[in-house]
Amino acid sequence: MLEQVLILLPQVVFDGLVLGFVYAMVALGYTMVYGVLELINFAHAEIFMIGAVVGVEVFRYLAPHLGSGYLVLLLALVLGGLIAGLTAILVERFAYRPLRKRGTTNRLVPLVTAIGVSFILQDLVRLIQGLWHNEFFLRMRTLEDLEGAFELFGGLVFVQTKALILIAVSLAMLLGLTYLVNRTKLGVAIRAVAQDLQTASLMGIDPDRVISRTFLVGGSLGGVAGVLFALQYTTITPYVGFLPGLKAFTAAVLGGIGNIPGAMLGGLVLGQLENFFGTYLPILTAGNFGTEYKDLVAFLILVFILLLRPQGLLGQVVREKV
Repeated sequence: MLEQVLILLPQVVFDGLVLGFVYAMVALGYTMVYGVLELINFAHAEIFMIGAVVGVEVFRYLAPHLGSGYLVLLLALVLGGLIAGLTAILVERFAYRPLRKRGTTNRLVPLVTAIGVSFILQDLVRLIQGLWHNEFFLRMRTLEDLEGAFELFGGLVFVQTKALILIAVSLAMLLGLTYLVNRTKLGVAIRAVAQDLQTASLMGIDPDRVISRTFLVGGSLGGVAGVLFALQYTTITPYVGFLPGLKAFTAAVLGGIGNIPGAMLGGLVLGQLENFFGTYLPILTAGNFGTEYKDLVAFLILVFILLLRPQGLLGQVVREKV
């Protein structure tokens, strides 16, 4: 048993890294919105799903006409991020902004609104796909130059080209978002609105514009993540965003909600936990517990970690001023 565990370990770690980067990319969108509005935007999972659907459609229609899989992927990432970002802006404009303008102070109202928007987007995409293709399961077209693979460590690790692309894009998104927040005028405005919306408006900052652009950035990140998810895992449905979205939100909380590096770290930790237990639980329990229990074990460990450190791994304790 020990020999089998050690043989599988390098591949388990790599696959967990890929899965963790998927969660991390989605968690960045949650973190952006929460950092500004302290709003848990559960509709972000469906923004992620929309990006995945756009990616599938781009590959379906453009792949036969373009010679390079990398060019198709680039167009899919751009269109997926753009459409998902614009959808996020519309959600903010017509669902969340009216509540903010009415001075709603009850935190449950925007939360319930976010859940309602999530269901609306799910069923809207299902309706469109049903009328357009009469399909529920959408499958990503495979392209030869993106399906390449090679082996490392004497065949212990099987690495796919698309997995490396996913990791590279994830790291680029983290670096780009960090630069945006810390080094640009928009980033300064975002941090000002996050710190004190009323005072920022008195200083000449338009909070509505900043919040709208925050949703654009967060939604675009989710859309890009959706395209890469579809590329990696190939099968997409209108409900595919629910579980990854829930886990990405958990990753954001684990890393420290509102903390950009924390969202990335939380995603990587969750991905490793899930993949580790999904692979080894059947082996260590002689088949009494299957792979389906991986979520239970991973979330139990996360609950334990948050009991010890409720602010998250990289979060800071916020003390109320009196």
